[in-house]
Amino acid sequence: MITEKDVEFFADKSRELLKEISKDMVGQQRVVEETVIAMIAGGNVLLEGVPGVGKTRLVRSLGRAFSLPFSRIQFTPDLMPADVTGTNIIEKNEEGQNVLKFQKGPIFSNIILADEINRATPKTQSALLEAMQEHTVTAGGHTMNLDEPFFVLATQNPIEQDGTYPLPEAQMDRFMFKLVVGFPTVAELASIVNMTQESMEEHANSVMTGDDLLAMRKTAKEIPIIDDVLNYAMKLVAATHPEIKGAPDFTKEYIRFGASPRAAQALITAGKVRALMAGRLNVSYDDINTLAYPVLRHRIKPSFRAITEKVSVDSLIYQLMLDINGKRPAAPAEPADMKKKKKKI
Repeated sequence: MITEKDVEFFADKSRELLKEISKDMVGQQRVVEETVIAMIAGGNVLLEGVPGVGKTRLVRSLGRAFSLPFSRIQFTPDLMPADVTGTNIIEKNEEGQNVLKFQKGPIFSNIILADEINRATPKTQSALLEAMQEHTVTAGGHTMNLDEPFFVLATQNPIEQDGTYPLPEAQMDRFMFKLVVGFPTVAELASIVNMTQESMEEHANSVMTGDDLLAMRKTAKEIPIIDDVLNYAMKLVAATHPEIKGAPDFTKEYIRFGASPRAAQALITAGKVRALMAGRLNVSYDDINTLAYPVLRHRIKPSFRAITEKVSVDSLIYQLMLDINGKRPAAPAEPADMKKKKKKI
């Protein structure tokens, strides 16, 4: 049973972690917080943004804040699957005989930075599939377990940029969150320049161990969720499917494919972590509404009409919440492109 001490420990550790990361990051508070939520929940994170907005720096800072082994894989078009998972090599044993030995790849670590993941070919990207879901690697006919906790934090440039490949849908679904790292404001840009003029080094200190994180994850799983909030989250995911009976009309018009059951799992698991980070023992509608964007935005495929009318996935998610709530969602901000629409979707 969860005690007040457990909740206090959870909230205090979360604040410490966010404080350390803020030493290396200017702005992007929501991106940082949601990345931490996903890591505590045990999920993988995809960070999307143009080059130079601090995606890699954030992941490196997280690696410093956790006392865990950290590996960086720079994805390039010529990267092969064996460069990620490892390969068999021939070496001589004590008797001088040639024997096969498996040389572990960089995937055998606790925190994996898959830098510019969409610059590698789909074949190489798919090398991460098993590790991201089952936390195992199969090579040379043998399956090996990865050490826990294990995370993949991937960065990608916007897909329309030159030299990029779209991620396979199966791999996209294995990311708990997709976070969009926006361009900083003028004031934040000045702070970034001043900070990097002094030093390019990260200053975050280690404040959490792997055991702390696993204990927090166990605590989060035990907190209750009332049926009304659970049903709301399930309706939100189900409403993304145009083929389901009773789906909203705008879903049938603007959504081609909906979110998978993993989205429902992610909403509840991450919602519990967010509640505990705020010192609460219950998941609220606010938690579900806030996390709906990072959980659903990479799992919803817009229709041709949505693409031609330039309706963003975030706008569709917002409209889904309006439809299910019957009122304006309290937590998330209305997407900018939704405000510009003169007609309701």
